[in-house]
Amino acid sequence: MRTLDEARTTCETYLPGLYSALDEIPLLELERRGNPGLELFRKHGGPALVIPKSYGGLGAGPLDAMRVMRAIGSRAPSLSVATAMHHFSVATVFTLADSLRARGTEWAILEGIADQNLLVSSGFAEGRPGQGILSPAVRAERTERGFIVNGAKKPCSMTHSMDMLSASAAVPTADGGTEMILLLIPAKSEGITTHPFWGSDILAGAESDEVRLTDVFVDERLATAAEVDDSGAIDEMQTTGFVWFELLITSCYLGMASALVERVFTAGRSGGQALADLGVRLETATLLLESIAHSLESGDGDNTVLAKTLVARFGAQDAVADVVTRATEALGGIAFIRSPEVAYLASASRCAAFHPPSRASSGDALAESLAGGVFRMN
Repeated sequence: MRTLDEARTTCETYLPGLYSALDEIPLLELERRGNPGLELFRKHGGPALVIPKSYGGLGAGPLDAMRVMRAIGSRAPSLSVATAMHHFSVATVFTLADSLRARGTEWAILEGIADQNLLVSSGFAEGRPGQGILSPAVRAERTERGFIVNGAKKPCSMTHSMDMLSASAAVPTADGGTEMILLLIPAKSEGITTHPFWGSDILAGAESDEVRLTDVFVDERLATAAEVDDSGAIDEMQTTGFVWFELLITSCYLGMASALVERVFTAGRSGGQALADLGVRLETATLLLESIAHSLESGDGDNTVLAKTLVARFGAQDAVADVVTRATEALGGIAFIRSPEVAYLASASRCAAFHPPSRASSGDALAESLAGGVFRMN
């Protein structure tokens, strides 16, 4: 399938040998706990993918990064989801490094990630129904030269393989309120422990378990205040990170759907019209995600881009769900019965709906923005 082949070619350009290495391992083996996917990702230089060349990285822009994630998602869904979290966390760091709020340590962190192939997990949002993504469960208290952090992140990507944890925390303020800070915490810090959390076999290879932080000290140079104005609008750094997240994570599920559609093309059981319908629906999702990538590449960082990003994400999510249903039906019952990979890809693709913000939690904000108001992230 042409567009999936293009995604594979892009993956090979930036991460030579990774896709072929994954292709040698059965899909369901790549999806189990303790699979070799993350180590293969390290071996082939994956952690440096979106880090700018000026910081020692590979310099993949949003459009190419989207294609790489699509390729990986078609072959190793868990690996794609886990590493999407890494890339978005890294993108937030280099956005900060280029800002006026930089402390001067960000460039060294980025160079270290690229040079040592470090994995950065994401603990920005917890799986708590009804809880806004800008209201973290983790708490931090100011201390001399830094913060003491307590709380838990669950689920947290790459729990057992991470080298650093990126997370948000609430800090008490003098007026009795709280402010949010963004933290980058070495995984070997005293007080960090990991615990089982993910009970499903679907996407189990992403290592999305629980990370607990008990009196963990974080140097002030690894903390940055996250700004939210009185209208509920977040700052440019958070906006950029959010847009990267929606682009990359949805691209993973585009890859899973692409793998199913490719099976339909290969099977040769469907007529031209049915194949065209599948292709049109799949490429609708692709075009929507490309619109997010173009927003990032053009440097858009204002409040309106957040609403546009969610429109594109939900539209692509719906297209992916539709094409998976059609592709599974086109493959037929025998293929579903005889190939557990078909059922797995169909199930895994449904997890696109579980990433924040949910449709229900963002409906009012989207409606207000579409009517001409400010998009309030929370």
